[in-house]
Amino acid sequence: MSADHYFTAEPDAPLRRGEIEFSVAGRDYRLAVASGVFSAGRLDPGTAVLLRKAGLPGAGTEGTLLDLGCGYGPIACVLASEAPRATVYAIDVNSRARDLTAENAGTLGLADRIRVAAPDDVPDDVTFAAIWSNPPTHVGKAELHALMERWLPRLAPAGTAWLVINRNLGGDSLHAWLVAGGWAVERVASQKGFRVLRVTRKSAD
Repeated sequence: MSADHYFTAEPDAPLRRGEIEFSVAGRDYRLAVASGVFSAGRLDPGTAVLLRKAGLPGAGTEGTLLDLGCGYGPIACVLASEAPRATVYAIDVNSRARDLTAENAGTLGLADRIRVAAPDDVPDDVTFAAIWSNPPTHVGKAELHALMERWLPRLAPAGTAWLVINRNLGGDSLHAWLVAGGWAVERVASQKGFRVLRVTRKSAD
């Protein structure tokens, strides 16, 4: 597997396609995957923990949701399946990842509610009722913090961000950095070396 999937707009890895299967909240998913995209061989363990331990939207959830760093779309497809009244933005810098997410959304009948986009193509006036992300910790603290600084402020006032971070790749330091930056952070789960963080705006005193 090529390591060029993080922050690579056009992967250099030769295209090798495959499929993965997984289940979330009683639903079975089969998604197309390909080389040059994050965790193409399986559902990433961090993503699996996030989908199992974070709060998923309910059937009555409305508004706009965000899958930040969508890869081939497992989170976006789960969100759109669980919340049929919501719109899900699935964003990634990787063009191959975006193509796969769009393909998987179409296969699952979700294409009308999953908006696949490059980060710079998301309209500036869009805010999100909730964000889910397994962010790219391997890019380093500076890039990770820049990612958070760009997207967390686009949460709606009462919105929630759910993040999964490898404990050994800065999970606790990111928690502390978010708190220092004025966010309310709760560690809601710790499983298989991953932290699941619930991030919200601090309430006014």
